[in-house]
Amino acid sequence: MAIIEVSNLKKSFGAAEVLKDISFNVNKNEVIAIIGPSGSGKSTMLRSLVQLEKIDGGSIAVDGDYLVKDGVYPSQQETKRITSRMGMVFQHFNLFPHLTVKENLELAPKIVKKEASEGLKNRTEELLGKIGLAGHVNSYPAKLSGGQKQRVAIARALMMDPAILLFDEPTSALDPELTGEVLQVMKKLAEEHMTMLVVTHEMGFAREVADRVIFMDNGEIIESGPPSEIFANPRNERTKAFLTRSFK
Repeated sequence: MAIIEVSNLKKSFGAAEVLKDISFNVNKNEVIAIIGPSGSGKSTMLRSLVQLEKIDGGSIAVDGDYLVKDGVYPSQQETKRITSRMGMVFQHFNLFPHLTVKENLELAPKIVKKEASEGLKNRTEELLGKIGLAGHVNSYPAKLSGGQKQRVAIARALMMDPAILLFDEPTSALDPELTGEVLQVMKKLAEEHMTMLVVTHEMGFAREVADRVIFMDNGEIIESGPPSEIFANPRNERTKAFLTRSFK
């Protein structure tokens, strides 16, 4: 069953056409890796799913409700209701530097869901334990490594209890030795059947963890399929060329 349905998505920045008639579905509990060269429209497409980018044409439905239909958005209240089903993890963490790890995790539930501090305490401790940072509840972001910051960012997204997690190149700002600890958390989420869309340059992760791989280039979906097909026997010459460069 499709939990996200994207059809004929179009987006331009001035004269530059960034998304060209993008269509795909995401099934519940599916992990999709979105790969492709820089500037291919991957991040713009992902950001449009949570209305961080407004599209110019096409439709996005989340669990049967239209976030945008034929380029027309519903009310702000309805948009917030629909996008609240999704959590976003960014490339550069976006943690509040003046707040502790605990405060970073609990801010959105308090403001958006009006949850009380006492009720959040157990969930905060549980998620920090899950990502291996139980001892950092009162640490400030400046005291954390890049990998630790990104794991906190994942926990912060999970605090809102999303049905879907979106990752926009979550390891590209990290040193190689820190990348593994973030990917390990993401693998664990995949094993727990979290629905995930991951824009990534980590081909090993895409091949090992994803149920499906989407290859984008020049604002288009060139091909998609199981990792075994995309990596072992890509049909399109552009996919072949990209993968050859990626594995050099």
